[in-house]
Amino acid sequence: DGAIDVLLAVGGNFREVMPDPRGVDATLGRIPLRVHFDITASSQMLVDPADAVLLLPATTRYEVPGGVTETTTERRIVFSPEIPGPRVPEARPEWRVLADVVARARPERAADLAWRDTGAIRAEIARVVPMYAGIEGLAAKGDQVQYGGPHLCAGGVFPTADGRARFHAEGPPVRTPARDPDVFTVVTRRGKQFNSMVHEDVDPLGGFARDAVLLAHADAARLGLALGDRVVVENERGRLLGRAAPVAMSAGAVQVHWPEANVLLDPADRSPESGIPAYKGGHARVRRATADDAPEAATPRP
Repeated sequence: DGAIDVLLAVGGNFREVMPDPRGVDATLGRIPLRVHFDITASSQMLVDPADAVLLLPATTRYEVPGGVTETTTERRIVFSPEIPGPRVPEARPEWRVLADVVARARPERAADLAWRDTGAIRAEIARVVPMYAGIEGLAAKGDQVQYGGPHLCAGGVFPTADGRARFHAEGPPVRTPARDPDVFTVVTRRGKQFNSMVHEDVDPLGGFARDAVLLAHADAARLGLALGDRVVVENERGRLLGRAAPVAMSAGAVQVHWPEANVLLDPADRSPESGIPAYKGGHARVRRATADDAPEAATPRP
């Protein structure tokens, strides 16, 4: 709504991960001052600002004095030590910059952010988040701890008033299916990538290129489409140009790669509880591409 005066973006890339990239570009462009703090250039840095963009180089996790930690999907807090080597003189650890910003903006809180090193931060985490007890002792390569203890709810005792678990049935949200057989449910898929960072143009697991438009054999036959035909997937949000890939899947749906599919997704369609955008949903039409169908212009990747 134009109420942000300054945006300090630490890592990430809104225009790659959010639905409606054009809307994201417009929103980013309304902010007078954007500060991007990252270890590499990204396409959101290239969006023209209302006034100015400031790019600040950050140190990588392997360059932070005192080391850092990561929490794995196996519920383990793993220490990542600093690795010796050449450094970019202007780059600074993220935590120091953020602490400095708060200290300058709120001088009365400066003393609360005056950690001597990352070890002091880990000690404070252990004090503030009891479940992370043990993180304060991580200091060398190989150090790790299972947060919350070796087992959660050991012995079948749960963190409830009577120690017993409570279960209830939770059904998926009911969506009204499209009545028109030529309107497909949009499902996003992932290829050789990590989150939104694409590593390969062709997914070695399925052999599909990033522009593959997967649809059922029956739907492809009804539309007169064969493998490799240029097609357009479009709705009121945007348009995606790709190539047909008939596969063994349920009729009435179309699968396209993400984040390319963000042009088809409605940013207003969100989880009612978490607010997370619906990356699998929405509807679109599929048609054969014509000579007039050119890829939409996009902000170039660095």
